[in-house]
Amino acid sequence: METSKTTKIAVLITRTLLGLIFFIFGLNGFLQFLPMQMPTDPKVAAFMGGLFQSGYFFPFLKGTEVLIGIALLSNRFVALALVILTPIAINIALFHFILEPSGSPMSIIILGLTSYLAWINKDKYRSLLTAK
Repeated sequence: METSKTTKIAVLITRTLLGLIFFIFGLNGFLQFLPMQMPTDPKVAAFMGGLFQSGYFFPFLKGTEVLIGIALLSNRFVALALVILTPIAINIALFHFILEPSGSPMSIIILGLTSYLAWINKDKYRSLLTAK
């Protein structure tokens, strides 16, 4: 099927935005160049504290985010990056909808961008969604 020029531009912009979000915020997990506010809500503090105290979760998550960002920005392995990204995006949204509503607008943007790219790449997922 022929893809229109407008669709190609929309995909490029969406892929670039999503790639930048995850590349920058993933790198920030290691380099801390963006200020992070300490949580004031006890539920958020307990949740974040548990993840930090595990010792492995945040380095693994942020490393994965950097790799996803690189894949999206370089237009390589985009379908695979989206498969890995989807549960991360859902967890970001659930965290903000349930525990920290102030970040809900950004999580909606992330879900929207991810969903759009997944829809554009839907043909690549047919074999994953075929029951045998």
